[in-house]
Amino acid sequence: MIELPVVAEPTTPKNKKPNWLRVKLPVGKEYAKVRKIVDQNKLHTICESGNCPNMGECWGAGTATFMILGNVCTRSCTFCAVATGRPPEYDEQEPQRVAEAIATMGVKHAVITSVNRDELKDRGAEIWYQTVTKVKELSPETTIETLIPDTKGNWDALYRMISAGQEVVSHNMETVERLYRRVRPQAKYQRSLDQTKLTKEYGKRTKSGIMLGLGETVDEVHKAMDDLVAHGLDILTLGQYLQPTKMHIEVAEFIHPDQFEAYREEGLKRGLKYVESGPLVRSSYHAERHVNVPI
Repeated sequence: MIELPVVAEPTTPKNKKPNWLRVKLPVGKEYAKVRKIVDQNKLHTICESGNCPNMGECWGAGTATFMILGNVCTRSCTFCAVATGRPPEYDEQEPQRVAEAIATMGVKHAVITSVNRDELKDRGAEIWYQTVTKVKELSPETTIETLIPDTKGNWDALYRMISAGQEVVSHNMETVERLYRRVRPQAKYQRSLDQTKLTKEYGKRTKSGIMLGLGETVDEVHKAMDDLVAHGLDILTLGQYLQPTKMHIEVAEFIHPDQFEAYREEGLKRGLKYVESGPLVRSSYHAERHVNVPI
């Protein structure tokens, strides 16, 4: 086993956040432009619903991650700021509005995600398919990453979701195997691995993300990397978990940037083709770089 370098002691949540977690406030003309387009098209973004720390940077650059199928999730993950409950009926016109917004923004690379819709027989797969195809129809030069939910083993739904022409398919593991029951109580570690494997076998560029600072060990992170590589993962993002409210699971530690860099190097050694690793990294951070990763 390769030894990782000794890094600074973690800062406990009882202290103020370390300086490497400072983020830019959302300001500027491009931010206002994106804000206006999102509001006019009555769209949801994970940037807002997920309290993403990079919203100021990304919106200021004229990009956003769109969230389809509403903003109420059927899951109750203990880390996530998205509202949980019984979702309302989905809007069949949403794919058209998302496509029009992306065309208006003129984005070169779009990221689309969604809440979990476990109450739907197809898990929302048809809306997924229609959204991607509409974007491709109105913006044929735009490349797309879809960050899809766990289909609970409904592989027909999975294949429908990923068959619309997107270049990257992402599904987040979120945490290490030991913490799954606590962090993702309605998900299964092996099931998410299987979903990644089937996506890879379908011929897609595969991507996943893991949050750090929830109490995982270095060995557990390494094991997760090995499991993902064994199931065909190409791209991995690693970022610091930040507690969105007092009702959510607490941060166990703030991981030092040097440790993130050590994980990046280790992931590449273990067979991942690309690793985006840093305290403020999130699933869609620098996503435009991931579309050209060889598969």
